[in-house]
Amino acid sequence: MAVDGFLLKADGIHAGYGKLEILHGISLEVWPGSIVSVIGPNGAGKSTAFKAIVGLVPPKSGRILFDGQDITGTPPYEVLRRGLAYVPQGRIVFPQMTVLENLEMGAYIETDRTRVREALERVYALFPVLRDRRHQLAGSMSGGEQQMVSIGRALMTMPKLILLDEPSLGLAPKFVTLIFQKLLEMKRAGYTLLVVEQNAAKALSVADRGYVLELGQNRFEGTGQALLNDPEVKRLYLGG
Repeated sequence: MAVDGFLLKADGIHAGYGKLEILHGISLEVWPGSIVSVIGPNGAGKSTAFKAIVGLVPPKSGRILFDGQDITGTPPYEVLRRGLAYVPQGRIVFPQMTVLENLEMGAYIETDRTRVREALERVYALFPVLRDRRHQLAGSMSGGEQQMVSIGRALMTMPKLILLDEPSLGLAPKFVTLIFQKLLEMKRAGYTLLVVEQNAAKALSVADRGYVLELGQNRFEGTGQALLNDPEVKRLYLGG
C-alpha cells in the first residue's frame, strides 16, 4: 500500500556516477492515479533521478519508498517485479523483432498466459495501431510508432507506476501531440505516471503535480497549473 497516501516517495536523494555527484538531495512524491512531470534544463539531473529510483544508479544517501516498501538501491529486475516500469529515452526497441514480439518481451516475468493476453489487449486498446501492425518489424516503424512500442512494452507488466524518460524527444510534432494525449488516456485508464520531459509547457499542462530540478536540486514544485502560471518558472524554463 502507498505510504501516507503516496505511491512513490524519494527523499533527500544523493546519487551520481563514480565520484561525480549529480543529485544533491532531491525529493519528490507521486500520488496513485496521477501524472507527475519533472522538468528542468539539461544537466539538471532529471534522468539520473529516474535511474536512481529504478536502481540503475544506486543512491549514496536518502530513501526511496515505493508501494509501502523501501526500495533504495534495489536491483532493477526486482524493482520491476514490484510493479515499477521504466521507459528510457531514445525509443529503444528490438528492431529485428515484430511489434508483437517486442510487446511479449515486456511480459517476460509473467508466467500466467491469461494475464499476458489481458495485458496485450490493454496495450492494443491504448495504441490500436500496434494491433494493426503487430507483425511488422519494429525497426521499420516511424519514431513515434516505435515510442508507442516502447511504452506498450512497459505496460505489459501491468505496472503500478510507469516512469517515462523524455517520451517526446526527437518526435515529429504530430507524434508529440499524440504522445501527450496518450499520457492522459493512460491516466484515465488508471495508470500512475512519472514523466521527465524537455517539452516543459506540455509536460506541465498534463501534470497533476510538477517538479523543477536545477543543478541536481529541487528548485520549484507545485501543481502543473500553478507552475505554468508562475512568472519565475515562465521566465526561466518556459521561454516567456
